[in-house]
Amino acid sequence: MAKLQKSQPAALVDPVYSSVITLLIIVMACVEICDAVTVVDVYRLVQYDLGGVPFGSRLAALNHHAGSSLLSSSEVADLSRTVLILPVRELNLTLIREYIGQRKPLGGLLLLLPPVFSSQNLDSGGGAGHDSDKGFMKEVLTELERVLIHANIPYPVYFGFEDEYVNAVLADVKKNDATGQLATATTGGYKLLVAAAEPKKVTSPTVTNIQGWLPGLRADGDSNQLPTIAVVASYDTFGAAPALSVGSDSNGSGIVALLEIVRLFSALYSSPKTRGRYNMLFALTSGGPYNYNGTQKWLRSLDQRLRESIDFAVCLNSLGSSSNELWIHVSKPPENAYIKQIFEGFSSVSGELGLKVGLKHKKINISNPRVAWEHEQFSRLRVTAATVSALAVAPDFLESAGGLSDNRHFVDEVSISQSVKLVAESLARHIYGQDGKNTDIFADNSSLSVNPYYIRSWLEFLSTTPRVGPFLPKSDPLIMALKKELEDHTVEVNIQQEAFDGLLTFYDSTSARLHIYQVASVTFDLLLLLVLGSYLITLFSFLVITTRGLDDLISLFRRPTSRKVKTA
Repeated sequence: MAKLQKSQPAALVDPVYSSVITLLIIVMACVEICDAVTVVDVYRLVQYDLGGVPFGSRLAALNHHAGSSLLSSSEVADLSRTVLILPVRELNLTLIREYIGQRKPLGGLLLLLPPVFSSQNLDSGGGAGHDSDKGFMKEVLTELERVLIHANIPYPVYFGFEDEYVNAVLADVKKNDATGQLATATTGGYKLLVAAAEPKKVTSPTVTNIQGWLPGLRADGDSNQLPTIAVVASYDTFGAAPALSVGSDSNGSGIVALLEIVRLFSALYSSPKTRGRYNMLFALTSGGPYNYNGTQKWLRSLDQRLRESIDFAVCLNSLGSSSNELWIHVSKPPENAYIKQIFEGFSSVSGELGLKVGLKHKKINISNPRVAWEHEQFSRLRVTAATVSALAVAPDFLESAGGLSDNRHFVDEVSISQSVKLVAESLARHIYGQDGKNTDIFADNSSLSVNPYYIRSWLEFLSTTPRVGPFLPKSDPLIMALKKELEDHTVEVNIQQEAFDGLLTFYDSTSARLHIYQVASVTFDLLLLLVLGSYLITLFSFLVITTRGLDDLISLFRRPTSRKVKTA
C-alpha cells in the first residue's frame, strides 16, 4: 500500500510536465508566427517646397497592410490603409499618373526597381536583349520621375530593389489579391512598417565650390597679367530619390572629364619649358540642378580683374552618351570672334577623332531666372563661355539631373575619353598657337595620353556616391576627395561655401529600413485564443481534481453560503 501511495505523485507529475511542454510549444509557435519578418533598405521620394508650394512625398512613417494592384477593382476599394508594392518593370504609367493626379487615397507606395539600377551593382550585364530592356526601363523611369517630382503626394512613397525575399513576399501578396479581397486586420497577410519621425526641413543648406589654379609662364614672372581659360563642371545632382541620385552621366561624366583634363595640363605645366602663356582656372561648382546657383556665387566672388582676364570658359556637362556627336551650346552669336575661334578649334580636332560637333546658339533672357546651361551664368556677367555636352537640348527644370535612371550602366567610358581628348587637345592647340595644325599634343601611348583607368576609377566612385547638394555637409567625404584631387595637380586650391538660397526648401528622411511582417488574421487569433483558453481551463480542472478532488473543483463554482450574524 505504501508503494502504491509513493507512485501516485510520480504518475501525476508526468501529465503535468507533458501539459506544460505542450503549452510551451504552442506559445513558441505563436512567437514564430509574429517574428516572420524581412528587413530591406528603402529610399524615400524627395520632399521639397518650391516657392512655398509643397511637392514630393509629404510623409515618411508607414504602418499598413500590403497590396499589389491599382486596377479598376480598386475604384470601389478603400486603399487608404494599404501600401501598394509595384515593380517598375510592370508599371502602368498612365494609371499611376491618373491616380496621383486625382489624389486618390492610398496608405503608401513602394516602387521596386530592377537590380541593374542599384548603384552597388556595377556589373555591366550582357547581351543585346539586356541592353534593349535597360533602355526601355530607363525611359519608364525617366517618365516616372517626371510624374513624381512635380506632384504633391500626401502619403509615403519609397523606392526599393527587387531581390528574392521581396519578390517572394510580392508573390504571396498577389495570390491574396487574386481572391479579390484586400489584406486587412481581419484577413491577415503582410504588413509594412517604417518607423520614421516627421520629416524636418534641412537647416542651413550650403553650396560648396572648389577651385584650383595653374599659373602660366610670363617673361617678367607676373602670371597675373596673362589671359585665363576656365574649365568648369557642376558636381551635384537631383532626382526622385536623393539617396539614389548618383548621376553617372549628369554630371559625373563632366566631373571625370574635368579631373582628367586637370591631370593632363598639370603634367604640361609642371615644366617651364612646356608651360603655356595662359593661366588655367578649374572649378567644380554646386547647385547645378537649381539654375547653377553655385556657379553664380562663385563667379561673383572672383576678383574682378581675374574675371575680366578670362578669355573664355568651357563648361562640361553630360558627356557619357555612346553617340559620336557633341554639341557646343553658346549664348553669344556664332559670329563672335571667341565663339568662332572655339568652334573652329573643336571642329578641327573632332574630325581627327571621328566625332561630329555641332553649334547651338540660344540667346539668354536676363529677366528670366531660369538658367538652362552653366555657361549662361558666365554670359550674364559678360564672360564668353560655352557648354560642351552630348545633349542637344537643355533638360527642363529639376529633370535629367542625375536621377534614378542615370547610373553606371548607361555611361560609355570611351565617349568620356574622346570628349577629354577633344577638349584638352583643342585648348592646348589654342594655348600653344597650334590652331589649325595637325599637332597631336596628347598623343595616344605617350606620357601625356588620356588615362582610361583614371577615368574608370573616378567614374565608379561617383556612380556609387549620391550628391544632392543641400544634403551634403560642409566636410562631406566627396567634397574632401575632390579638393584633394585638385590639390594633387593644381595650386592655390580653395573651397568656397555659401548659403543655399532660392525658392527651394528640402526635407530630411531620405532613406529608411522597411520591416515586412507576415501577420495572421483576427479569425485565426480568436480561434487560437479559444483553443488556448479551453486548454488552460481543462488543465486547471485536471490539476485540481487530481490533487484536491472533484468536490473542491465544484466548490470553486458553488455560491458561498451566507452567514447570519446573531445580535446579542
